[in-house]
Amino acid sequence: MKLKLAVLAGDGIGPEVVDQALKVVKAIEKKYNHEIEYSEGLVGACAIDATGNPYPDATHEVCMNSDVVLFGAIGDPRFDNDPSAKVRPEQGLLEMRRKLQLFANVRPTFTFPGLLHRSPLKEDRIEGSDFVFFRELTGGLYFGQPQGRSEKGDKAFDTCFYTKPEVERLAKLGFEAAMKRKKKLTVVDKANVLATGRLWREVAQDMAPQYPEVTVEYEFVDAVAMRLIQWPKDYDVLITTNMFGDILTDEASVITGSMGLMPSASVGVHTALFEPIHGSYPQAAGKNIANPVATILSAAMMFEHVGLLDEAAEIRKVVNESLVSGIVTEDVAEDGKAHSTSAVGDWIAGKIA
Repeated sequence: MKLKLAVLAGDGIGPEVVDQALKVVKAIEKKYNHEIEYSEGLVGACAIDATGNPYPDATHEVCMNSDVVLFGAIGDPRFDNDPSAKVRPEQGLLEMRRKLQLFANVRPTFTFPGLLHRSPLKEDRIEGSDFVFFRELTGGLYFGQPQGRSEKGDKAFDTCFYTKPEVERLAKLGFEAAMKRKKKLTVVDKANVLATGRLWREVAQDMAPQYPEVTVEYEFVDAVAMRLIQWPKDYDVLITTNMFGDILTDEASVITGSMGLMPSASVGVHTALFEPIHGSYPQAAGKNIANPVATILSAAMMFEHVGLLDEAAEIRKVVNESLVSGIVTEDVAEDGKAHSTSAVGDWIAGKIA
């Protein structure tokens, strides 16, 4: 297969973990005789430093001319600690989602048998957990207008706004995923107090008869936040709003034992994007200690997205072997036996070659 891959390493540990994922991608490319064309683009703080824009037009052109995007992370303490900053790295991520119309963030959560003891939760609670969030990505509180501050600066306001088509297209992906899994869908909202929550619930109720095999449950977001910790195995496919999904998926990620293990995809109208769920982790940048597994598994999701199922399965198999063999970074290492970021990437790529 010929594949055009846009590489957006971003900020912090982004370049380090993306480098390891690319080692694995290139090993797959060689072993399975694919032809991959790599194009790089700037996004985030590094793009602001170079161009003044966190998502430059040149980067957007690279993404639009590619089949898929492999993305690292965005964020820099220089901007986090400056409330008056007019331009922020995160604006680049939002703009990228908006321009590429990536309306759905797909975030799986699953456990690794050899790492159950690393979770902050009891092993019997999490063993066998396997669920996926579909988070709406281009609407809601993060994009609603009006948004801003009063002239005096003593008031701030954000608008949560959704249309029926926005909810329908996200729900459709959730229902379709449920049909391929355990045929169970949970709609996460706050319908008891929010009008947008009632819209989400109404849309799901209207669509449910089209999927008679799927059992649909409706839960308030605060109840889900609690039950994810108590009974994570009860969930299969969950659909929710932009902000609720942002929060709940980070909560769910620690079930596995480390945020450095979970991949994600953002899909929609244009080029799909694949990224680890963790942030830029600036404290670890340049130290060669960050966990590259989430980015490597994001590459597996990328191959699966383009129909290369055997390639995706091989990456996942070798990642599991690395965890069982103790080829891990310090966030999941035992007794101080940690490997560097690059060593983990080399081991996994070497096993594929």
